[in-house]
Amino acid sequence: MITKKTLAVAATVLVAGLSLFSQAVQAGPRLDKIMETKVIRVGTPGDYRPFAIKTDAGLSGHDIDVIEAMAKELGVKIEYVQTSWPNLMKDLQADQFDIAVGGITRNVARIRLIEMLPGYAPFGKVALVRSAEKAKYNTVDDLNKPTVRVIKNPGGTNETFVLQNLKTAQVSTHDKNAEIPALIAEGKGDVMITETYEAVVYSKADPRLFAAFIDAPLTPKSYLGFMLPKDDADYTRVMNFVWGQVDSRGVLKQAADKWLK
Repeated sequence: MITKKTLAVAATVLVAGLSLFSQAVQAGPRLDKIMETKVIRVGTPGDYRPFAIKTDAGLSGHDIDVIEAMAKELGVKIEYVQTSWPNLMKDLQADQFDIAVGGITRNVARIRLIEMLPGYAPFGKVALVRSAEKAKYNTVDDLNKPTVRVIKNPGGTNETFVLQNLKTAQVSTHDKNAEIPALIAEGKGDVMITETYEAVVYSKADPRLFAAFIDAPLTPKSYLGFMLPKDDADYTRVMNFVWGQVDSRGVLKQAADKWLK
């Protein structure tokens, strides 16, 4: 015999089940929006060679090639969003874009707040100096002197290194990272702290510049990675899958051969 109590319990179970089903169907709101609109918003400072640099012709670089391949795999178009190193984390968390690229270091401070795709392009911190003065800089202590003028870009791990390790040097800030190498070459500063790849690019392009500490970087090896918001586990899972797909098809190797050699 079915009692009213039994029917009430069954109704409660049914409602709970429908609620769970509804939640499952609605899971992955960011991924759903991207797939429905066929657009993924990509944030980048666009000032870090050779990963993402903005010119009059548009954006180019290692990370741009990779994210374009990922978007193609997803079947969506890219909408690029301008951001800056000081605002990178804040803009991502404020839903200004769906993924951030452009030479972003993987570290605990970032990963505790957001997700990051697998690491690529191992590097260490190095110094970009004038070729005529390269013999002056052999240790961190050589950089950390009152007579040494260090120019930093705000908001990233290069600034963190400068503030932690070059407290005795004359430190100034320049908002446009891509302009700092020229300032060093012209003698308006002496040192720019950056990563291996950027230093190599600028030293090859301008004989006045020298990439110091390339063979023995100032920091242990780190990796770069693309940043994702932490609000959609389905989105993170799919983006990791897509990263693996383009890697298996040789896209990462092609990008590295083109931009990082």
